Amino acid sequence: MAELTEVEPGARRGSTHSPVSGIQLVGRQAEVAQVLDIVEEGRTAPRTLLLLGDAGTGKSRLLAAAVDHARARGTLVLASQGIEAESPQSFESLHQLLLPVLPDAAALPDHLRKALDTAFGIAVEGPPDSMLLRTAVLGLLSEVSNRQRVLLALDDVQHFDRDSLDVCGFVMRRISAQDVSVLLTARGHTAPTEVPADLPTVLLGPLTEQAAAELLDAQPQAPTGRTRIELLRQAGGNPLAIIELCRAAGTGGQGVLPGSGLPRTERIQELYAARLRELPQMTQRLILYAAASQGEDLATVMAAAGAGSDLSAWAPAEEVGLVSVMDGQVLFRHPLVRTGAYHAAPAHLRQQVHRDLAAALTTDPARRAWHLAAACVGHDESVAAALEDTAELAEKRGGFYAAGLALQRSAECSPAVTDRARRYAKALRAAQNVGDSLWVCELFDKVTALTEDRDLLGMAACAAGMGMSLLGHQRQAFRILMSALEPNPPENAMTVVALTSVLAAVGYQSGLPEVRRPVMALREGSRTGKSATPYAELATGHSSDAVQASSLAGADPARAPELLRRILAPGMPGEPVGVAAMTRLLGLGALAWYADESDLCVDAHRQGYAMLSAYGALGSAAPSLTAVTTALIDTGRWAEADEHMDRSAALAAVHKWRHVQIDVEALRATLRALRGEAGDLPADPAWTAVGLEENRATHARLLRAAGTAAVLAGDFDGAFRQFRLLFGEDGTPLHYFLSPRSIADLAAAAQRTGREKEAARIVKAVRAAMGPQPTTRMTLLLHHADALTGDPKGAEHHFRLATVNPAGDQWPLARAQARLHYAQWLRRRRRPLNARPLLATALESFTRLGAAALAEETRVELRASGVATEPAKADPLAELTAQQREIVRLAARGLRNREIAEQLMLSPRTVSSHLYNVYPKLGVSSRNQLRGLFEDL
Repeated sequence: MAELTEVEPGARRGSTHSPVSGIQLVGRQAEVAQVLDIVEEGRTAPRTLLLLGDAGTGKSRLLAAAVDHARARGTLVLASQGIEAESPQSFESLHQLLLPVLPDAAALPDHLRKALDTAFGIAVEGPPDSMLLRTAVLGLLSEVSNRQRVLLALDDVQHFDRDSLDVCGFVMRRISAQDVSVLLTARGHTAPTEVPADLPTVLLGPLTEQAAAELLDAQPQAPTGRTRIELLRQAGGNPLAIIELCRAAGTGGQGVLPGSGLPRTERIQELYAARLRELPQMTQRLILYAAASQGEDLATVMAAAGAGSDLSAWAPAEEVGLVSVMDGQVLFRHPLVRTGAYHAAPAHLRQQVHRDLAAALTTDPARRAWHLAAACVGHDESVAAALEDTAELAEKRGGFYAAGLALQRSAECSPAVTDRARRYAKALRAAQNVGDSLWVCELFDKVTALTEDRDLLGMAACAAGMGMSLLGHQRQAFRILMSALEPNPPENAMTVVALTSVLAAVGYQSGLPEVRRPVMALREGSRTGKSATPYAELATGHSSDAVQASSLAGADPARAPELLRRILAPGMPGEPVGVAAMTRLLGLGALAWYADESDLCVDAHRQGYAMLSAYGALGSAAPSLTAVTTALIDTGRWAEADEHMDRSAALAAVHKWRHVQIDVEALRATLRALRGEAGDLPADPAWTAVGLEENRATHARLLRAAGTAAVLAGDFDGAFRQFRLLFGEDGTPLHYFLSPRSIADLAAAAQRTGREKEAARIVKAVRAAMGPQPTTRMTLLLHHADALTGDPKGAEHHFRLATVNPAGDQWPLARAQARLHYAQWLRRRRRPLNARPLLATALESFTRLGAAALAEETRVELRASGVATEPAKADPLAELTAQQREIVRLAARGLRNREIAEQLMLSPRTVSSHLYNVYPKLGVSSRNQLRGLFEDL
């Protein structure tokens, strides 16, 4: 239902909203397109569509949007809404539908007109003849549609009376030759029995995480922090639940008992109160115990409620669609049913319910602790300690969100101030791992108000610093981190390592020299202070060394190659496991990024992300998301980059990682331009949503996106202006790491606009900044830039150095661009024979990548050099998902399904299913042919 928000002027382009009649439907673009297509004039395909879905998913709103759209185009809309109380009355819904055109019935033959009059009680001549009535309705609609297009809008057809549905079904099967469209909505996942079974159907499921977050943020007084995340989890993507729970939270309506997490309002209660009150007493009791449960099974709920084992007590609630009882679980059919049922009971009764559930959970101390906490009023150390134990167990099982909730509630129940501060600090670390910056900020205030312990404050500053950074406030993050490091640093050495790691991330995102200087002061391998550490992530030398090395490399990228060689060198005993292994992979991936080892960066992060997802700790991935996307684009894995950006955008929307949202938008625009696709640049709000002066990494990505799009449009002056802004007047880079990686783009735009001398100064400054031993990638980019802007006498020397090193094949786009520019240089010097092989290779690379505009430019050059061109074959792997491509690569190497499954942490059946599905796409039927395919590639 209610998922509409008013369009605001200057709304951000590229969001998940679709404009319809001055309003927006969040997360329903595809459904909007299908619905509006039904009512478009001149449509020859079937013009009937049934919208299905649970209550609150937006069926009626979509129908209303279609009605507005149709009326705006002069279509006559005949509408009827099913009302449960009127469903026993024959032909009530049909009468509502045809009422506006009943005067036109006068043109029908007498026997048909009488059939209508009889059905609607205008004439009293006994029951109407069903066949005559059907024919009369069909004839009436045909007559009306001869003069004007007609839309039949049938809402909530599950509540239509049976006779009306019978007639409507007859009409829908025979109206196809007329200018009549039909849209229906029905609650549930299957069509009502009287509706024709062959109707085209759209099932409205829950909103995606990103769309749900956007809808929540569009509400007045949208909640923040833990309340926001808990609300999204409870709503389960249901638009009505999001809006109603948001309204409840906005009015200050938290659960009466601490820890219940369920907002309450009278409005929510009344939505289901009538149906709840009509249930038998035992059924109401069972519903309350199920609503208060933390996912307990059916047997536990019934034992706590004292209901024995007779399942018949649930039947009344199942019959009216409030719950489903299956597979030993009680499932609420709508999130608001649970909320309304829980808060309809008085506080003392809810307290007793939690005590009863705790008593029934003798073998599950974690859930028992939660119910004791829900029943607790005030402080109770036994409850607090039990919750802390629950949190430790949750972390080991990979549940950082559950651990954070348990630790926060444990702190609230703690009588001693020192215990309260310690538990809040641990909750704060869990919230950081989840990635909820606003929740982190809430907890940070609690910790700093309770303690002056330097180690606890250091732990808190780590989380708060990263939280503020993700919100786009780099200078504030820097102040928080430095306040924990100076004047008296924490005693625990690993706390210092953790603080420095976050400081390095802030330094990279900000690009500010003053933020990076303290990191550069860190001494490698510093292990002074206490040996014990509260950080499981840094509990081994492998993980802590990788984190320290990546921090140093982030502050001074020139050291990255040597640091990477040390980390990869054999010699350290043992291998890290658990979160330490995950941390090492992320540190290794970051180090590889700074060392320009893009393939290693992607591979390490891919493995690390899989572990992060299992631990529910994707907040730790936030600083690296856009770097990995860039590495995927640079290494030619564009389909995987699309998937990664989708995941990153969803995480950023849910957790409000502001600069990540803008980064993803900029990278999408860059990739669109590289593909030769026309598309909007990041809209104006993207340039103002965060302070670009303290978010230079984001600023650099926006400038590169704008410059790349200008090249696609043929605006090389505009492209030069954008790329030139990546550097100061004296060649100082806007961003110390990202700006130099665009030096070849700047040089190409300068060469097209006659600004070679200006660009040459920048190239010289970048070369000096890279030091005597730049990375392989930077060496190739600088040779490419020198060839375009340097001394013409040395151009060919630099072109050859930019194109012959085999290591450059790791970056297929940059390598192909260098070959194209070299070939253009050769052809303009009347050496077409030398240019042809370069152009042919570049064309193949561009085509395989999907860089359509660059491929076409290369074809033009080939034709000018005397070669007739045909489109190169597209990469057959491009349409596969990242996981399917990895499975195919391993299968082509000869691995069996079980071996592939072990490597990718899948089941052998899943591997077999993927191979079965991809063989037809690749045009092969066996593993031997897969090997041949890869040889051809």
